[in-house]
Amino acid sequence: MSAPGLTGACFVDGKVMQGGGATFQATDPSNGGTIGPAFADATMAVVARACEAAAAAEDEYAATSKTQRAQFLRRIASELDGLGDELLTRCHRETALPMARIASERARTKFQLECFANAVEEGSWVDARIDRADPKRQPLPKPDLRAMLAAIGPVAVFGASNFPLAYSVAGGDTASALAAGCPVVVKAHPMHPGTSELVASAILAAARACQLPLGVFSMVHGKSHEVGRALVESSAINAVGFTGSQKGGAALCRIAAARERPIPVFAEMGSVNPVFVLPLAMAQRGPAIAQAIVNSALLACGQFCTSPGMTLFCDGPDAEPFVRTLVAGVASSAPGTLVHPDICANYERAQREIAAVPGVSLLAESSGPAACEATGGRARLFVVDAESVLRTPSLREEIYGPASLLVRCKNAAAMQRVAESMSGHLTATVHGDDGDLREHAGLLRALRKCVGRIVHNGVPTGVEVCAAMQHGGPWPASSDSRFTAVGLRAMLRWARSVAWQDAPQAALPPELADGNPLGIWRTIDGLLGRA
Repeated sequence: MSAPGLTGACFVDGKVMQGGGATFQATDPSNGGTIGPAFADATMAVVARACEAAAAAEDEYAATSKTQRAQFLRRIASELDGLGDELLTRCHRETALPMARIASERARTKFQLECFANAVEEGSWVDARIDRADPKRQPLPKPDLRAMLAAIGPVAVFGASNFPLAYSVAGGDTASALAAGCPVVVKAHPMHPGTSELVASAILAAARACQLPLGVFSMVHGKSHEVGRALVESSAINAVGFTGSQKGGAALCRIAAARERPIPVFAEMGSVNPVFVLPLAMAQRGPAIAQAIVNSALLACGQFCTSPGMTLFCDGPDAEPFVRTLVAGVASSAPGTLVHPDICANYERAQREIAAVPGVSLLAESSGPAACEATGGRARLFVVDAESVLRTPSLREEIYGPASLLVRCKNAAAMQRVAESMSGHLTATVHGDDGDLREHAGLLRALRKCVGRIVHNGVPTGVEVCAAMQHGGPWPASSDSRFTAVGLRAMLRWARSVAWQDAPQAALPPELADGNPLGIWRTIDGLLGRA
């Protein structure tokens, strides 16, 4: 049965356009059934039309005032609200995520849009810098130099499977790129195409209401990898945003680098998000920490990029109540539902590979039947020693889903060696009191080198949208650890610095003009102020 009004088509330059390629349908993860209507992969001609429309809209959209752009972002949020329960119901059917979670995710998506609107409206994100001329400087006069961030141009965004709203069509990549002044072409995720179409219709309605060029946003469907390849290879696209697997992100990076004119890919990929429980914290509150870890690992059936996939601790009597709590928590859990059969198949394969590693033992798993065997995510808790982790790189890789690996360490030195062996991760969590932190300062230094966010005495799930958030880490957590995919600084991915030398006032953008007509914060001759 089709949702009212869904067409199964792509949206290109404000027009409903049939994709023309192979057709597919969404899957209901709760029962394995299909959901209409049929959606069609975009042909190469349709992808080209979308990219050309974005390029045609680039100059006009980049020239919009900060007020116009902020109004656009807020109108998108309003249009999302206007979709009402139709959006929530369709999203629930395509993902099996609870209705409360979907409603919360829509609220988060709207909040992101509002945050970027506020940042655009305030205006200081452009990092305006002015170094005044000094014609009397010896041996050479100093020129007048002024620089600011400017929109990079059309951006291709790939929707994510696990966050059908907050990381997909109107999610963080799209919102931040539109905020920065960049047109966007979205490749909808084939796991939730109906949800994607509804959200795309809201963005286009907002563009019309704000009288913007309709090429500012297009959306194409594509179950085939060729659609994504064509997007990245288009000469009209200047940057790419991706949230997904390491394999997918790495492939896009290779395609972008092989172009005649290479472009950046900002990919947020896999992460183990290790948790380190230090001795004093273990002795004082081990069971409470264990319960928090279980709750975090099982949240959304482990389908968060920040789900804790590994927990390290020093072996000893204090650790036994901790381990018992973890085992009880996993054993008492019911199987959850993963958002797609392919994810479930990959999850089961990864667990079989881990279980086959010498030294790895299964401590606990979920009890009871799954709602649908094809998508049933059974939580499992494995245990291994630190020496095995150090000699087996695959044990340090992400298992996407509700699985977790316990690592018994002989001492804190072994724990630190494991930390030093790790590749990049989005987060690391440290449970420890002041004495622990003083004693294990070397561990903290090691973690600072390999993660983007260090969480103290908490859990990694939950990514705050704010100016100080860092959601990205060294490879393979993300493709460029200098940037964040969440928070206000996400806009910096879609901008580049442009400098004007000895430019007359008429040639300068208002952000760099004398008298500061926009009233933004600027750095003038090294001093930050509103002058």
